[in-house]
Amino acid sequence: MLRRFVLCRLAPCLVLGLALLLTAAPSFAAETIGVLLLHGKNPGSPQNPGLQSIRTKLEADGMRVRVPDMPWSANRYIDGDWAKAMGEVKSNIDTLRSAGATKIVVLGHSIGCAGALSFAATRGGVDALVLMAPGHVPYYYYNAQQQGPNGAVRASIDEARALVAAGQGDTKRDFKDNNQGKALSVRLTAAQYLSYFDPNGEAEMGEMAKKVPAGTPSLLIIGDDDPLTTVAKSYIFDRLPPSPKSVYQTIKGTHVSVLQSSREEIATWIKQALAS
Repeated sequence: MLRRFVLCRLAPCLVLGLALLLTAAPSFAAETIGVLLLHGKNPGSPQNPGLQSIRTKLEADGMRVRVPDMPWSANRYIDGDWAKAMGEVKSNIDTLRSAGATKIVVLGHSIGCAGALSFAATRGGVDALVLMAPGHVPYYYYNAQQQGPNGAVRASIDEARALVAAGQGDTKRDFKDNNQGKALSVRLTAAQYLSYFDPNGEAEMGEMAKKVPAGTPSLLIIGDDDPLTTVAKSYIFDRLPPSPKSVYQTIKGTHVSVLQSSREEIATWIKQALAS
């Protein structure tokens, strides 16, 4: 009888203690960070040594990482329209979540930054952004000095607009691209081309930065020898929603070398930005 009495008297305390433990559990539960790395435009690829170096560091720090072959890679340049690319971003994020990721970071390099911003702005579900040496700038292709590749891209944009307006958006042409001052040709339909090169479209970083959800922390790193160094802050970073965890940093390096030299800073910032 005494044993039964003691257990009965203790039971409410045990139940209360268990309830408090379960209530408090979420604040102690470790988040699993998933990071999607989006490479740059042709000749960019998942095999980029800088991205692979970042991947190695993030995985060593316990993060889950994916580095997919995107439609703008050297292998696929350019496969389909921008919406298809965003669909692939979603599919890879879904895979990270299925593997246990509870927080999602999208890290882009060059045009990968445009992809990261566009997905966060129009699809959501991104907890932090890392923008490395942003590239692919339809606004500047169309409006900046028109000598060299920019003039050819502007002419292609005008041609694609005219075809779409005439109901011929499915017409394929060899349109022009500018990748870090190098003229490229890409065979797409007029509508597909505009989805990547419209100065007001979803692949334009200046437009998408303004639409990123409020409170999203962002890290933007650019080299002092990058073509966008003088405008990247006002063009992209200052248009992002304010966050006390957001950081803009200029470091010594080129459009490509910043990847190799920033992996420690990237890993540290991600952990700090997503800390509760």
